[in-house]
Amino acid sequence: MSKKKLLDQVREVLRRKNYAYRTEQAYTGWIRRFILFHNKRHPREMGEHEIETFLTYLAVKREVAPSTQNQALAALQFLYQEVLRQPLDEEILPAPAKRPKHIPVVLSKREAQALLGYLYGVPKMIAQLLYGAGLRISECLRLRVKDLDFERGEITVRMGKGKKDRVTVLPETVQPALKRHLEKVKLIHQQDLEEGFGKVYLPRALAHKYPNANREWICSMSFPLPTDPRIPAPGKSGAIIWAPGSCEKASKRRRVRQGSKNTSPPIPCGTVSPPISWKTVMTSAPCRNSSATRT
Repeated sequence: MSKKKLLDQVREVLRRKNYAYRTEQAYTGWIRRFILFHNKRHPREMGEHEIETFLTYLAVKREVAPSTQNQALAALQFLYQEVLRQPLDEEILPAPAKRPKHIPVVLSKREAQALLGYLYGVPKMIAQLLYGAGLRISECLRLRVKDLDFERGEITVRMGKGKKDRVTVLPETVQPALKRHLEKVKLIHQQDLEEGFGKVYLPRALAHKYPNANREWICSMSFPLPTDPRIPAPGKSGAIIWAPGSCEKASKRRRVRQGSKNTSPPIPCGTVSPPISWKTVMTSAPCRNSSATRT
């Protein structure tokens, strides 16, 4: 049996320690860049000096932010301490990255209304939830049907940042469109169940405690899009995956076409009306909700 690749070992340890998927992406990305920077040398052959050289390069040549440099350092420390079991003895002192001072961009009420006026359909509902309920894009895409309480006008956010739950408001302006959207999704969910699909991921031990709950409508995703390819679930190998980063590129192109590249405020990811970049890929782990495979 062939030995696992280094990055596969890193992913396995991260998942065993219940790190977030975004953290997994960031850590594996920095480890890959570190190896390529040193001409594909194995990390076991390197140490503190090579780490300092790489971090100094990020600060001096790439001019990254201090938080970016700290994230790269954390990824490499995790690699040596948790994966390779090769503790770093000496203190790592790279050239520090400079911390620039920026004025945060905050949309006014008029600008937010104008932005929402360009949207329609599912992107508009997502944008209204982002602005009206204060949700992060990942939290919005992970909302389940049972998390939406129309009677009380509340949204329950499960496993938010820091793995914490919280309750926020459900804006009245989005409720009619959201109800119609859920009716359509429910029809697709019922058809998926008839075809042998439609099961949804349940966190932790709930799948074993309630073996039939993953087929229930209330546990289904409100926006059935695969957001975590680590989740093994029954489905088709060809899944349609929404790439959030591509929305920022699309919004930039829209602002350039309108001749307001330097004047208009940045449009948050996930709030751009079509065309939204969707891409069909072959995934090693099927999508979390099989209804996402429908176009």
